[in-house]
Amino acid sequence: MEIKRDLYLNRLIRSMHNGMIKVVTGIRRCGKSYLLFNIFDRYLRSQGVDDEHIIKIDLENRHNKKLRNPDALLDYIDACIAKDGMHYVLLDEVQWVNEFEDVLNSYLKNPNVDIYVTGSNSKFLSTDVITEFRGRGYEIKIAPLSFSEFYSVFNGSREDALIDYLTFGGLPMIVSMQSDEEKIKYLQSLFKNTYISDILARYNIKNEIELDDLVNIVSSSIGGLLNPNKIVNTFKSIKKVSISANTISNYLKILQEVFMIEKSLRYDIKGKKYIETPAKYYFADLGLRNARINFRQQEVTHLMENLIYNELRIRGFLVDVGVVVLNTKDGEGKSQRKQLEVDFVCNEGSKRIYIQSAYRLPTEEKREQELRSLKCIADNFQKIIITEDPIKRYQDENGVVYMNIYEFLLDIDSLKI
Repeated sequence: MEIKRDLYLNRLIRSMHNGMIKVVTGIRRCGKSYLLFNIFDRYLRSQGVDDEHIIKIDLENRHNKKLRNPDALLDYIDACIAKDGMHYVLLDEVQWVNEFEDVLNSYLKNPNVDIYVTGSNSKFLSTDVITEFRGRGYEIKIAPLSFSEFYSVFNGSREDALIDYLTFGGLPMIVSMQSDEEKIKYLQSLFKNTYISDILARYNIKNEIELDDLVNIVSSSIGGLLNPNKIVNTFKSIKKVSISANTISNYLKILQEVFMIEKSLRYDIKGKKYIETPAKYYFADLGLRNARINFRQQEVTHLMENLIYNELRIRGFLVDVGVVVLNTKDGEGKSQRKQLEVDFVCNEGSKRIYIQSAYRLPTEEKREQELRSLKCIADNFQKIIITEDPIKRYQDENGVVYMNIYEFLLDIDSLKI
């Protein structure tokens, strides 16, 4: 069973021969190696590239241990490069090589070499791409399976697929597992023995308990606003532990760097400015989030919000949390300042879309509640409400589009006007 990952394959294809080192990044076990060594390799061969012009090295494989020496790797690649034709160098788990950046930078001026690498999150992060390759690294970030990719190999209805996806997430190994028990054990073990271990090793963190507690707090708060000071107070009131806001900020940054979570800033739509705190944090994979809290908090409204955020990011949008500030008067005529929230302000170049996530719209009152902030936005950008309700796409008298969650997730062009 193979899952097509055409979105990322096409990004690799578009980056070919751009004179930069292509660096495939993403959370551990999301399919980086398979994308490069199987899907991209097969594409190259379909274009007529022969074995001699594809240099593939799995540096995690002990059979290639001698190539972890930078000079040995350099000599091996040199020996594989002929005078004529483009050579494609595919290196998996490049962090096993000391001074790997010097090795790869050595080929940047060679017109016959096109380089693609993956690296482990414990030693090789997106923040390293800029520095390690002197501004010549081109990052292609890969996410866990989107719902569309997941559903393409799911044996059941789309409704059952959504429940499974919201519960166990989209890490590729999950789709091959039959029982819930097997999935739960895999996700919990992966979180503790891979992700947390990576963080402790890379950042030399001594207090694992503090980090664990923070991860639990963030896991329990998807869809909610968080800031370091609020978390500090949580530690004091619940854990009876004193921890600085600076330490909390550093831990949150680390969780972002290893692609476990993403931070979405609040944006004042009318004032056209960012509000630094508080912010929202979303998990890259919902299965990992759920496993972290033992599948206790299954609030479908928050899970769907996280799912929509991830899908928007996969499609290339920059996503903020929108804030609409209203100046009103109370019953006594006193001025009041209210803040209404727009779940997502999605930007792609000059394109912008406002999106509300509304799991159900059972009443007119609930519909008006979701509409209120959108109606207060004076510009002409597209406004959309996404719901699980079984509706056909329509546009109301305010110009707001209503869309079913399955249309949004399964149609890559669903947001195009």
